[in-house]
Amino acid sequence: MRLTIIGCSGSLPGPQSPASCYLVEADGFTLLIDLGSGALGPLQRYHDLYDIDAILISHLHPDHCFDLCGYWIVRTYYARPGQTRMPVYGPRGTADRMAQAYGLDPDPGMRETFDFQTFPQEPSDIGPFRVTTARMNHPIETYGMRIEYDGRVLAYSGDTGECDALVDLARDADVFLCEACWFEQPGLPPDMHLTGRTAGEHAARAHAKKLVLTHLLPWNDTDRTLSEAKASGFRGDIEIAQQGARYDLG
Repeated sequence: MRLTIIGCSGSLPGPQSPASCYLVEADGFTLLIDLGSGALGPLQRYHDLYDIDAILISHLHPDHCFDLCGYWIVRTYYARPGQTRMPVYGPRGTADRMAQAYGLDPDPGMRETFDFQTFPQEPSDIGPFRVTTARMNHPIETYGMRIEYDGRVLAYSGDTGECDALVDLARDADVFLCEACWFEQPGLPPDMHLTGRTAGEHAARAHAKKLVLTHLLPWNDTDRTLSEAKASGFRGDIEIAQQGARYDLG
């Protein structure tokens, strides 16, 4: 299983990276996790747009889903022969939200191009991957994910404040891709985002092997985020996500 960071900027695209987007590949199957603002362009440097098999959308904030609008254009107006509807998994209301984003009538909206499905309640197989989701601690309906393949585990936080369910998803993960949007400071809004320290604490509780900090605000000092994570008590490897970075999980 291989992970490629397409976008890791939080809340909006930054000068070094688009917003959230992650490419996961195994056994000839390609899974895209989130398709946030600005991600569709850089994605084309790493993968053929017609060779993606399924998309998982963690939640419906623009920095995690709005480039699905551009991808709808590709799959609708420049469809290849034999192309079928692509599965898009997300929270309730994903199909209507994306139709609204593009100014489409909700019926059919984008449904003739994408096969919108809500996240299943139980672990499910998507291609060769075993996918488990759980609700995160965020102002709108948001899901973290656990992706398993051949004994390897990738966990992804989506956007979340402190959350016991995230620890369960990341249990013994080979790579834990976790948001660290904020710095430690007084007065942070509750139930919205993590800091480097709280991301590290979740990784420590989960006994994850590697922590990759993502969803980083473009103006934040990543050295400070990394220092806060290293002071959390987590003893595994810690890295700052970089656009274009690749991780082979074996």
